[in-house]
Amino acid sequence: MSPERIHAASQAPAGSGAFAVFRSLDEIPAGFGPTVAAVGNFDGVHKGHRAILAAVAAEARETGARAMAITFDPHPEQLLRPAQAPKLITPLPERLRLLAETGIDAVLVLRFDRELASLSAREFAEQILIAALRVSSMHEGRNFRFGQGATAGVNELAAMGKQFGFAVHVRNAVRVHGLEVSSSAVRALVSAGDVRRALWMLGRPFAVLSTPASGRGIGTRLLVPTVNLAPYNGLLPGFGVYVTRLKVNGRSFQAVTNVGNRPTFGEASFAVESHILEFEPIDLGEDTPIELEFLMRLRGEREWPSPEALKAQIFKDVARAKRYFARVK
Repeated sequence: MSPERIHAASQAPAGSGAFAVFRSLDEIPAGFGPTVAAVGNFDGVHKGHRAILAAVAAEARETGARAMAITFDPHPEQLLRPAQAPKLITPLPERLRLLAETGIDAVLVLRFDRELASLSAREFAEQILIAALRVSSMHEGRNFRFGQGATAGVNELAAMGKQFGFAVHVRNAVRVHGLEVSSSAVRALVSAGDVRRALWMLGRPFAVLSTPASGRGIGTRLLVPTVNLAPYNGLLPGFGVYVTRLKVNGRSFQAVTNVGNRPTFGEASFAVESHILEFEPIDLGEDTPIELEFLMRLRGEREWPSPEALKAQIFKDVARAKRYFARVK
């Protein structure tokens, strides 16, 4: 974001629609605040996150403060426990886009490094919440942890609030269809291929933002009805066949997507391969952004006795996908 945009956001009244992204404490303009804030990874920006941020924005509008989300890049687990770090539901650019839609005024993206990880909870509160952001109120979920080793929680935050003069509001977890919403729950559902329940928690279809893999008719035009995703480091659904929607260059295409190793064709070769229904040639280069929404799982991946048997199954998958799209129109 340009300095002009940041300055404009710092001068705009709360809830005015101006939105700023600060990449360090040094970028925060003098006099910014007071703020109503929430701290978190916000991976997925799911219904639980949005409930917290809606409360942040509402209080900020009522009090004339700035509504702010404080998040981290990279995800703390990628630094502290890289072998166990989760695959991200939403890479940072998409996370910021979704956060901008929640009604808050600004996001502070803190680089999560050894220096930040070493801050105690009290140091985090003093240096970031009080000195930099002039926090007047905090909203957090009951499972919120912060400070070195994640040793502090909402009780410690409330005690600091009493000492430093900011309010602390503890929010209950959001539940949908009896399921408690969390980023880890979304990851588990997507990994298992249950994109329908993941949609309940996210409030939108789980989607992958990537670019096309090279080859397969991709040059300046896509001339075949199949698109493979380029190698992708984020979260992907479990192996299987899905009804999907492919979005490219402002257009939306119905599709059937296979996630897996394509065992019928001999040596395993992982791919996320989408077959576009009612195909027509489109502009699509190797750097063209594409969004692939996963709408429903049709079946698991399996090895078929012959390419002919696989082809017959593909016809059945396509027919089911068309019935799905006919229902949701």
